Amino acid sequence: MGLLGDSPMMTGDAGMPPKTDTVTATRWTGSMDAEGFPPDAAWETVPGVEFDWDWQGANDDPTRETQVRLLWTAETLFVEFRVKYRSITVYDDADSRGWRDKLWDRDVCELFVQSDPSRPRKYQEYEVAPNGNWIDLDINLDGGEHHGKRDLTSGLKRRASIDDAAKTWRAVLALPMKSLVAGTFDPSKVWRVNFFRVEGPSEPRFYASWQPTKTPVPQFHVPEVFGKLVFADGGKK
Repeated sequence: MGLLGDSPMMTGDAGMPPKTDTVTATRWTGSMDAEGFPPDAAWETVPGVEFDWDWQGANDDPTRETQVRLLWTAETLFVEFRVKYRSITVYDDADSRGWRDKLWDRDVCELFVQSDPSRPRKYQEYEVAPNGNWIDLDINLDGGEHHGKRDLTSGLKRRASIDDAAKTWRAVLALPMKSLVAGTFDPSKVWRVNFFRVEGPSEPRFYASWQPTKTPVPQFHVPEVFGKLVFADGGKK
């Protein structure tokens, strides 16, 4: 979501809390398909998280549920979004890669991931739309010369599909580990992460956050509330 700022926190409990503050990425050692993704069947036994509340943790809406699952290899973090929707609103233009500025002004799923505990306010932002448009950004809230957001040029791959009859859409991101960590990836480390969802053509839009940010107005850039991402051994399915 393209809003940056001081992100003041609300006090008190705003609705249903997250069921967990930890998500697990499962190691994948099986084969990849022709495009370099795990086969669809690989996701069926992967544990994940789901949320249907808004950014404050309130106003549950099962018709807009979002499920997130993760797989990893030493080279790539794979993220799958499964989404229920009421309506679809997307840009009808993008560059030749599918990259689209201000993607957050349309329907998207978003991943914010922070792998360096020494810099908790510096993280990466990845977004994907139902039609496969995407954006990736390097976020720095530390202040100084590089405060704000910059293009990340991560080299991500993505795929997306819409099932009109079921009113669902699905997207899978393949994120190179070299864009997420400096140096060698260490699966024993715990990362910080949050997942988000935006839907609707105009305000009031639906803004959802796995770990609620609880700001007075919709705001996703609150790294203090990020959940935990742990890496687990898995295997070939």
